[in-house]
Amino acid sequence: MKQQCLFVLIGLISLSSIVNAQSIYDQKNEPYFGESCTSIMVSKGASSDGSVITSHTCDGRYRTWITMEEGETFENDTTTPIFKGKLRTETPWDMRNVKQVGLIPQAKQTFAFLNTAYPCLNEKQLAIGETTIVGPEELVNENGMFLIEELERIALQRCSTARDAIQLIGQLIKEYGYGDWGECITIADKKEVWQLEIFGEGPDKIGGVWAAQRIPEGHVGVSANISRIGELKLKDKDHFMASENVFSVAKSLGRWDGKKPFKFWKAYGDNEKPFNIREFFILSKLAPSLNLSYDAAELPFSVQPDKPVSVQDVMALYRQTYEGTEYDMTQNIQTIKKKRDKEGKVISQDTVKSPIANPWLTGAARNTYNYLDSTAITFQRTVAVSWCSYSEIIQLRDWLPDEVGGVAWLSFDNPGQSPRIPIYAGTTKLPPGFEYCGQKRYREDAIIWKYRKANKLATLAWQETKEAILNEVTYFEEKGINDGALLEKKVNKLLEEEKKEDIPELLNRYTTDFTGATIYKWNDLENYYWGRFGMGF
Repeated sequence: MKQQCLFVLIGLISLSSIVNAQSIYDQKNEPYFGESCTSIMVSKGASSDGSVITSHTCDGRYRTWITMEEGETFENDTTTPIFKGKLRTETPWDMRNVKQVGLIPQAKQTFAFLNTAYPCLNEKQLAIGETTIVGPEELVNENGMFLIEELERIALQRCSTARDAIQLIGQLIKEYGYGDWGECITIADKKEVWQLEIFGEGPDKIGGVWAAQRIPEGHVGVSANISRIGELKLKDKDHFMASENVFSVAKSLGRWDGKKPFKFWKAYGDNEKPFNIREFFILSKLAPSLNLSYDAAELPFSVQPDKPVSVQDVMALYRQTYEGTEYDMTQNIQTIKKKRDKEGKVISQDTVKSPIANPWLTGAARNTYNYLDSTAITFQRTVAVSWCSYSEIIQLRDWLPDEVGGVAWLSFDNPGQSPRIPIYAGTTKLPPGFEYCGQKRYREDAIIWKYRKANKLATLAWQETKEAILNEVTYFEEKGINDGALLEKKVNKLLEEEKKEDIPELLNRYTTDFTGATIYKWNDLENYYWGRFGMGF
């Protein structure tokens, strides 16, 4: 009972820190409003194995319950409801504050898909990442039917290619209206990946405006809460698409004079330049030979990496907190380490980074350090953040059957600390705990808390705990990749033997077993950290 009380206490403390940290990203008048997600895109020719990659960190107090939704066939004409409010629900059946805002015609057939807060992967290897790019308030019309997550859901249910998904989303926006702030969704299929940026047309117009640009073959791209699409070369239909009103809306709202060269991010974004620290760091990390400058007015929309990019490279980027660089928030948190002889006499001492230095301090902790020394910590928005709900890195591989060609490497809580669970496109059922969200309160049955407790405890002395926890992260990454190669062979064999109906059970059991192994290890870490820190240190 005492241990349960301790778990609840650290849960409340942890959730409080998440709420406090996230509040500045949820409020439109706060300086970091909208800096809530990161999406990295890798084209087929830039990846080390020929896969296409898109990704997403769902940074904020969004739902962490996840389901696999079945595909359906409809013989008669029917409709499907469109909702607002599901992003912050506690379970799939929680309809508190959820509102049905309209109906649209249902497709004759829908595909199965992985139903995350921002739906992300379907059975045909179509995948979507997301980042909020906000934009000016004058573009928002809350009376538009569609929020971004519902556009993603409908696209995954009905489309098998990125281009078809972009066209469908454009049609839905035109007919029913876009009711969200500026959003970017990074849409990928087995051949290519696109960046689609969407805004409203203003409070008096049911519709929307959008542009899409393909990540060129052999390139990588990143979206991190800032509009990045520039010049629209619409004659190049292989790399550009846009709504028919993309220029006229900018002129009518006075956001473009019709004379200066048109750039989408200048017309519809709300930033001085189309990048910040995350875009600069990720592109520089992948293409150091370009010597990109943070002081530049504009970065390339995409870059050719210096070497082929593996899915593990992308996983490593999602753990980034800039430690060891000039943007390292822990570099000035130091202490004196003394060496003593057998009699206890100090024989030497060195200034070292303090064990308690970690890149995920709450605002209160940063303010305290800066009160003592105003130069202690300069805040940087890191790629990995402690208030992350979940993240996924999705590989799409055209040389494999769809059932295992598409795989979402899913992580709950802080992507800088948590393991990644492979969920394949042919999976039909998720492990216990996935159906409960852990963002509204501490609850033992919500899967996010299976990782969050150990992760939060580890930050008490991160410089001493990170090696152990990151070793486990690496172990499960390698296990997932090695196991995946064997799993792919088994699926191919089942297809050869015309036993396709056995594939879902194989994939379901694999995901459940893999998830259980990660939970067991993080529980082991949690118990070890309680033993170490429970009575002070």
